[in-house]
Amino acid sequence: MELTVQGKQVSVGDALRTHVTGKMEDIDQKYFNHATAVTVTFAKEGHGHGVFRVHISYQVGKNIVINTDGEAGDPYGAFDTAAEKAAKRLRRYKRRLRDDHARSEKTPESEIMKARYYTLAIGQEAPEQDTDHEDVPRGDDPVVIAEMSKDVETLSVSEAVMRLDLSGQSALMFRNATHKGLNMVYRRSDGNIGWLDPEGNGGAKKAARAKPAKTSKSK
Repeated sequence: MELTVQGKQVSVGDALRTHVTGKMEDIDQKYFNHATAVTVTFAKEGHGHGVFRVHISYQVGKNIVINTDGEAGDPYGAFDTAAEKAAKRLRRYKRRLRDDHARSEKTPESEIMKARYYTLAIGQEAPEQDTDHEDVPRGDDPVVIAEMSKDVETLSVSEAVMRLDLSGQSALMFRNATHKGLNMVYRRSDGNIGWLDPEGNGGAKKAARAKPAKTSKSK
């Protein structure tokens, strides 16, 4: 396990680094023992008696990342809060994570769709462009401030929900393993998970074709 402990305007001393290392190694050995990389970031807000915030990014497999946050009046308390959240999620999905890890090692590249991921900023004026192309932002249109590649994996709905819960993200796009159409799971404001399966992407039609025809019994 590759562990990185860093601070944003916060000095991370040897004692704190040792505490973090021991805790993360214990969690990994107890619940998964397959973590490839862990990054723990300390930050402090305010002056004097400010609040310490800790973010843990815990990669447990290919494209499977646990993201947790904690805050407290001291760095140890903030880290312990974030670490307990990570341990809780690992406990919840321990068996399924091991199964998913074994399956992902055998997933062919053809099962993964490549996509472009954009970060859009609103409220920024778009730079002037000497073109009338419809994709060029104008006025209050969102502006692309970051672009990166992203894998859209083939997953079952339950696997997608697990990944969404582990990562702490608000939404996840995936290819439905049943019909290969694009789906999305997202976190609702009531705390539940929504599942979007658009009509016409192949799911409904394939399900209908797979349904056995009714047969009449002879008397």
